[in-house]
Amino acid sequence: MTIEILGVESLGVRGLCCFVKTRTRRILIDPGIALGYTRFKLLPHPFQVAIDERIQKRIIKRWVCATDIIISHFHGDHTPLADANPYQLHIKKVAYLNPKVRIWTKDTLHLSPLEQKRAKALFSTIHKKPLIAEGKNEGEINFSKAVAHGDPSTHTTTVIMTRIKEDKTFVHAPGIQLLNEEAISQIIKWHPDIAIVDGPPLYLSLRLSKSQIERSWHNAKRLASNVGILILDHHLMRSLEGIKWIKRLSAETGKRIMCGADFMGQRRMLLEALREDLYKNMPVDRHWHERYAQGKANTKPYWIQGKMLYGL
Repeated sequence: MTIEILGVESLGVRGLCCFVKTRTRRILIDPGIALGYTRFKLLPHPFQVAIDERIQKRIIKRWVCATDIIISHFHGDHTPLADANPYQLHIKKVAYLNPKVRIWTKDTLHLSPLEQKRAKALFSTIHKKPLIAEGKNEGEINFSKAVAHGDPSTHTTTVIMTRIKEDKTFVHAPGIQLLNEEAISQIIKWHPDIAIVDGPPLYLSLRLSKSQIERSWHNAKRLASNVGILILDHHLMRSLEGIKWIKRLSAETGKRIMCGADFMGQRRMLLEALREDLYKNMPVDRHWHERYAQGKANTKPYWIQGKMLYGL
């Protein structure tokens, strides 16, 4: 089995997109991408948009060769969209690619009204019927039942988690934010060698209660004790506190906890958290975003500057 993390916050974008190859299958999970539309009252910096463009191309390339595509839920950073903003993956970019691919997702009964609208747009555009994944075992792929996105007491959106088992066991756990005891127990029951798990949204600290933060920490320690390689990313890496969090978790558990960039051997680039610094170091013309959306501006000069700044 080979595991490639394509798009996560520590690699510069919003998402939890992975590509897993086994002997018989090529599995693309959560083929969506987004940038925090506004952060610190700023639109995405063009260098972050340049990263987004390159990751979108990688996702599309993996879509073409996938045998299976899994969409855990229909948030805009996990699925292609019909109404994508300039920084998301538009359905039209994958509409006529790989007509034989199997696409797995939640039962329609567990889709919110917005998810239903997005799912209908996706499957009508690509002319496919979704396969219901919840609770199913499909060879080396196992799916959880629908579990809460975030705290079950406050969130009604659900997600599905995925286990892929071959020579090792990999678990993909999006959206749970380490706040869902049921989801944590399921991950541990699966005995993963490697798990990529969504951490708590520390950047929304005013919305997180003390008890929620304590619960997420407790669940992170539970996972650290039961998972071979624990990768924490997504919501957790939307602030620099995420780096401090996994460093402290590593110290307390005696295990190396990592983010997606660490696993891939790439430089950590928490670009959303660093948006103010990006604007300071690489000033942006105030009309750039409008012109970019119209196809009249590109990211090339910012990509060149950013590569020098980050040593890429």
